[in-house]
Amino acid sequence: MWGVAVPSWLEGLDRRARLRAKAGLTRRLRPRDAGEDVVDLAGNDYLGLSRHPAVVAAATEALTGYGLGATGSRLVRGSTEAHHALEETLADWLGTGQALVYSSGYLANLGAVRALVQPRTLLISDAHNHASLIDGCKLSGAETRVTPHLDVAAVEEALATSPGRPAVLVTESVFSVDGDLAPLAELHALARRYGALLLVDDAHALGVLGPAGAGAVAGAGLAGEPDVVLTATLSKALGGAGGVVAGPAELVRHLIDTGRTFIYDTAPPPAVVAGVLAAAGLARAGDGLRAELADRAATVARRLGAAGLEVSRPAAGVVSVTAPGPETAVAWAADCRDRGVAVGCFRPPSTPDNRSRLRLTINVGIERADFDRALDVIAECAP
Repeated sequence: MWGVAVPSWLEGLDRRARLRAKAGLTRRLRPRDAGEDVVDLAGNDYLGLSRHPAVVAAATEALTGYGLGATGSRLVRGSTEAHHALEETLADWLGTGQALVYSSGYLANLGAVRALVQPRTLLISDAHNHASLIDGCKLSGAETRVTPHLDVAAVEEALATSPGRPAVLVTESVFSVDGDLAPLAELHALARRYGALLLVDDAHALGVLGPAGAGAVAGAGLAGEPDVVLTATLSKALGGAGGVVAGPAELVRHLIDTGRTFIYDTAPPPAVVAGVLAAAGLARAGDGLRAELADRAATVARRLGAAGLEVSRPAAGVVSVTAPGPETAVAWAADCRDRGVAVGCFRPPSTPDNRSRLRLTINVGIERADFDRALDVIAECAP
């Protein structure tokens, strides 16, 4: 029986892989070594903190003290002094009641969406939301209406046609595909008018936008509002790994008691948490780094636009450059890589509008001369 069934299902997977390859949608893992000599415009280390001496020192000290892993979930043995200190720091920085640290931003989003769903809840989700938000909506079991990207009128229509229902507006702040900024103040005004909640994934804005880098939610004047819940990853401007849900203390209590993606997951390693805690202090004081990042993002848009490429208008550290198609995007990225420049390559189904792109992410830790040379390479390799 098994001899028949196993080859059959494997053949099915192989057939689907061939179809993806024909459409130019094959993905490949590319290992890198610690001393790789490339200009990295593909990673998310916006402020260049992942290798900062203070961050590495804090992580090393925690690694020596606690060992490699947390050894258990947060509620068993995984909570350390570093975890609690990071949560207090994040809550203070973001201006929220409390914060809860997860092992990834993906799990933080799944947990946050599920926690905000009650009977009859309507989720209203932007069409360009990250996969973690999309999956959170699907797994919550609640009805989800996907509205066109940045279409405030469509959001209001969804609210107006569902009177009396609890609702949650779900959005990124800085969108991960094109780097554009959601109209958070307008969305919050709608949420307040209709008695809804606003859930914002601030992953690409934390450390980059807002007062002292507190993010786009704080930048919109919404920090600490009782009907706003914020999530973020700790793997971008803070250069580490993990995620956070921040909001009223009652929400955090609910997540600790009932949140499956928190309760049943091994805690993030203490060394990573300690490094992120050090990075948060540096990011909070990093107005000069943020000014340099903004200048570089504007430079990318200006120079590549002048080269005749279709470039997004960056709100933070993400800039996308349109490619003619998936195969062309892959070849373009490969040509850049061969010349020492790493760029992101986004293709369907990762893109919400079936457009292929190179995605460039700014890292102020890169020497300016190398950064400028990288832009020349991208333009010269363009199809």
